[in-house]
Amino acid sequence: MQTGVLRVLRATAASWWRHKELRQTGQTGQAQRLENETVLRDLSYLKQAASLPNAHVICGEGGTFIHLGWTTVSTFAPIERFPLATLAVARGTPFIDIRPVTDVIAFANLPRVARDGSVDPDPFGPGSSVSLTTYVDMVEALGARITNDPRTPQST
Repeated sequence: MQTGVLRVLRATAASWWRHKELRQTGQTGQAQRLENETVLRDLSYLKQAASLPNAHVICGEGGTFIHLGWTTVSTFAPIERFPLATLAVARGTPFIDIRPVTDVIAFANLPRVARDGSVDPDPFGPGSSVSLTTYVDMVEALGARITNDPRTPQST
């Protein structure tokens, strides 16, 4: 793992209000233990984001979400203030920026991205799911910006 990634994750964990509070009250051992647990958890999220076929980061007016199949990590902040999501995108996870989308009704009516890789044969019913690439086609047509586009072939 790159030292820059670990440095960011450690700094983020140390900046959490609860960890700061523990340090201020002299409970540095407990703060360090919780920070280490946080870093390990975030590293597992980054590994999942890199390995799961439908993993993606999405950012809108309601915040930023890292979708990892059955797990979602989120914050109300934009991606610029969510270091874990920024790291995931920097490491190649597809990023869907829906902030430019103006037709919120059309966006709300889109099917969701399949969590486990299975795709519904009829993708436009209630609760239906589509592949990440199909979803990217749909949101891009609404004006979303795509980074690390999963539709383009990756060279190895």
